[in-house]
Amino acid sequence: MNVHEYQSKVIFQTYGIKIPKGYLIQSADQVEPFARKIESDEAVVKAQIHAGGRGKAGGVKIVKSIDGVIDAVDQLLNKPLVTHQTDEKGEMVKSVYLEEACKIDKEYYFSLIFNREKACISFIMSQEGGVEIEQVDKEAILQIDLDKGEALNASHVKQAQEFMDCPLTAFSDLMVNTYQCFNEKEALMIEINPLVLTHSGELIALDAKMSFDDNALFRHPDIEGLRSEESDELEKAASEVGLAYVKLEGNIGCLVNGAGLAMATMDAIKYVKGQPANFLDVGGSADVDKVAKGIELILSDSNVQGIFVNIFGGIMQCDTIALGIVKGLRETEHQVPLVVRFEGNRADYGKSILEQSEFDILFANSMDEGALKIVTKTLKGGQIHEYLGRRA
Repeated sequence: MNVHEYQSKVIFQTYGIKIPKGYLIQSADQVEPFARKIESDEAVVKAQIHAGGRGKAGGVKIVKSIDGVIDAVDQLLNKPLVTHQTDEKGEMVKSVYLEEACKIDKEYYFSLIFNREKACISFIMSQEGGVEIEQVDKEAILQIDLDKGEALNASHVKQAQEFMDCPLTAFSDLMVNTYQCFNEKEALMIEINPLVLTHSGELIALDAKMSFDDNALFRHPDIEGLRSEESDELEKAASEVGLAYVKLEGNIGCLVNGAGLAMATMDAIKYVKGQPANFLDVGGSADVDKVAKGIELILSDSNVQGIFVNIFGGIMQCDTIALGIVKGLRETEHQVPLVVRFEGNRADYGKSILEQSEFDILFANSMDEGALKIVTKTLKGGQIHEYLGRRA
């Protein structure tokens, strides 16, 4: 789960990580009162969206007056912002963050990540701040790896502080506090870019990104409570019933059990020139109601023109999936072509349930066959004929 910059900074404050004074603005009537509280000569107005590249896209504006704040907020609030990390429609800006500017001596890059490759926690830092870390030469990056639960010691701090050429006390506090925050909140990433050294010798987080392990949120209701109101409504609804759902930009809905099978299913659809509309993993313990909810969620997406259900029955029984499909279809008015591939536990029984239902459902004997059938049903005739001709 990702949170917004302003939410990350609220968490930072509780761990003694310094941030500029700022105010969240969600409506036009809040602009002038908060603008009058700014004590610096300049202020910064930042669009709050879950995407990087805001600055280059015009989502971060430096202003020097109350009128400047009003104009900047008017240009951003309740308007889509397109960055290199969004699609062409952009992401709607539902809130902006107004922040005091500070006098900067030096900018740095500083982050903590859960390193899946090494199964450890990694500090990643550079003296080249304000740019994406991928653009920085490897020689200008320091990485310090710590096993989960390993204490941060003085040698780690000294190595990092000398590399970054920062004031020792301020940098030591930053490393200790971010590491404590990362572990206690079970974060997957903390990124401060830029981290700045001010004229007065303070280290301040000018920007902040945090993401958290969804599987650990039950232990952190305070973090779960930060789930963005701007998150896709379908993703929020799925989360409430315990479904792993991610909305995509295609037109073929997918309902699968198991994340690996879900990824392979989407690859199969892409291979035959289709576009998946979602990632939906019902897992191994879903009941009929949860499967029905999954069908309803898929059909709630107006872009969906067909559904591919690809189930390998192990712990999950295919007849449970079948009953859920029927229930879900009966509870929605939006009907589209549906292809089902059942294999494994009670596959024949599941298929018979669907055959005896009132719905016109196509069956496939393999994942590739199912992907091709649903793409055939959703692509225009000329497109699919052209594709089949190339395969032949």
